[in-house]
Order: sequence, then structure tokens, then C-alpha cells
Amino acid sequence: MTGLEPAWPACEKSGDQRGTDLKTSKTLSEGQRAYEAKRAQKAGMSLEKWLTSKQRAHEAEARARVKAAEPPKTAKKPGLFARLLERAHKPL
Repeated sequence: MTGLEPAWPACEKSGDQRGTDLKTSKTLSEGQRAYEAKRAQKAGMSLEKWLTSKQRAHEAEARARVKAAEPPKTAKKPGLFARLLERAHKPL
């Protein structure tokens, strides 16, 4: 076991990168924090839970925009048996 090389770190990035687009509660101004706290209270959630759900909704919207921007996939050519059956049903 002494001949083994030292293990490399699993990942160079530290932590989860989700949630970096929206401001977190630490970067919100007092007015923004009060507004979001009021919205969270109205929804019956804590401020952190509210900001997390808001971030998830923002990410889902971004994924939907990316998916909508992708070109539609081309139709797959019918298989051998499907083509043979189609030719069999055509009149001579």
C-alpha cells in the first residue's frame, strides 16, 4: 500500500454553484430584505426557504428558455418492418 500515489481532490470547485445568480440574504439591502421577508411571511415560509424556492423557480425558467431555444429533433426514419408494411399496404 505504500507504493500508491496520493489521492487527488474530488473536485476543484468548492460547494454548490446553484444560487449564484440571485442575491442571497447576505447581499440584500435592508429594503430588499424587508420586502422579501414580507413576501415570505405572506407565503407562510421562512426568508431562507422563500429565497431558495425563488432561486429554484428562476433556474427552472432558465432551463425552460434553453430547452425552447434548442432546435427540434428531426424525425427518425421508420424501421425496416415499418417500411415493408407501408409498402405492402400501397396499391400496385
